[in-house]
Amino acid sequence: MATTQLKSDAIMDMMKQHLSTDAGKELTEKIGLVYQINVAPKKLGFEEVTYIVDLKKGEVTKGKYEGGKVDATFSFKDDDFVKVATGKMNPQIAFIRGAMKIKGSLSAAQKFTPDIFPKPSKL
Repeated sequence: MATTQLKSDAIMDMMKQHLSTDAGKELTEKIGLVYQINVAPKKLGFEEVTYIVDLKKGEVTKGKYEGGKVDATFSFKDDDFVKVATGKMNPQIAFIRGAMKIKGSLSAAQKFTPDIFPKPSKL
């Protein structure tokens, strides 16, 4: 299986750095949820890369969550995830259009907004 370089990798790396800042620590205190984000290079459900955004501990990891059950799971195509993370696409619009799929708690999912991502200064 070929490893594809996703644009989402850069955003997740920035997210890791962001969570170590004071603003990131505020997010963890405010939200306190664990999200699983599945990003597919081209088609949902195929060759997905799984990221865990743990807003309880304030960390971002690649791979399955080891700490039990995640609060909500999102599935995106790489390009759509980048649009949502950079604020170019509203998460509700992405969901309505089918660009984002959600499993788990909808109340937890509603706290997943572009505000949790670092501002796109480097994108």
